[in-house]
Amino acid sequence: MASPEPEETGLNALLERAAGRLAGPGEGWRFGVAVSGGPDSMALLDLSARLFQGRVEAATVDHGLRQASAEEAAMVAAWCGDRAIPHAILHPAEPVTGNVQQWAREQRYAALEQWRTGRGIDWIFTAHHADDQLETMVMRLNRGAGVGGLAGIRARQGRVLRPLLGARRSHLLAYVRRRAIPYVEDPSNSDLRFDRASIRQRLSGVDWLDPVTAARSAGALAEAAEALDWMADDLAARHVRQDGNAWILDDAGFPREIMRRLLLRMIALAAPDAQPPRGEALDRAMAALSAGQQVSLGPVLLKGGEQWGVRLAPPRR
Repeated sequence: MASPEPEETGLNALLERAAGRLAGPGEGWRFGVAVSGGPDSMALLDLSARLFQGRVEAATVDHGLRQASAEEAAMVAAWCGDRAIPHAILHPAEPVTGNVQQWAREQRYAALEQWRTGRGIDWIFTAHHADDQLETMVMRLNRGAGVGGLAGIRARQGRVLRPLLGARRSHLLAYVRRRAIPYVEDPSNSDLRFDRASIRQRLSGVDWLDPVTAARSAGALAEAAEALDWMADDLAARHVRQDGNAWILDDAGFPREIMRRLLLRMIALAAPDAQPPRGEALDRAMAALSAGQQVSLGPVLLKGGEQWGVRLAPPRR
């Protein structure tokens, strides 16, 4: 029997280590792998099925956006059937609206979560890897993102785990080719109309920027963002109070990033259904509040000074 290739041994060790770290202590966790049919997710499915034998199921979300998507889902189903891996083909619950990519992402995770709970699965695996992480960081850096944005793709979000953020795309492709695992290529991945595909093309010739070390930086930024959120939650509990239909922060002397997070919490309390402000609009509002001014921001009215206040803006006539 041939010995495994170095990338195969490394991927096995990476998956085992990351799954244990992200899922935490527990015996007999059951994992559901989100599989599009691409090389990354097919590699993750095969690795998971071998490492966690008898505890893995798979699901493919067919968004119905391309003619080939049904055939791709059927290919994954057939491969799983040959290996006695339970597999489900899922479909969006809502019709396409607004930004197609955002709609697809929201529908995909909603369908996967419904499938997870229905099947009694503990954790969902997705096949995001280090190259995906680097692309995300560059996209967000180009948009002026802060700590939270530059943290990129989170390794753990709710019941979703991304255990391959330390793996390279090329290693996953080599794995499926070596094991003769079928896979498909999504044409949107090379469609330069999309920001990610354009950035991917530009990064492909950059050999001095290591995606794995960049992914480690993203992980450090994610931990910093979590620490800032923890601190903001603690300060909000002690310094934010409700006064009628307004929310008051009784001390406006905290560091700017903490003030940003406190303000976002107050806006969410005053207008829970509103989209949170971001970017330059939020920066301008904070500058006005720091100068003791009053400013409107979306559906809320903000008042600055030594204390900051947030209330719903009166309806427009």
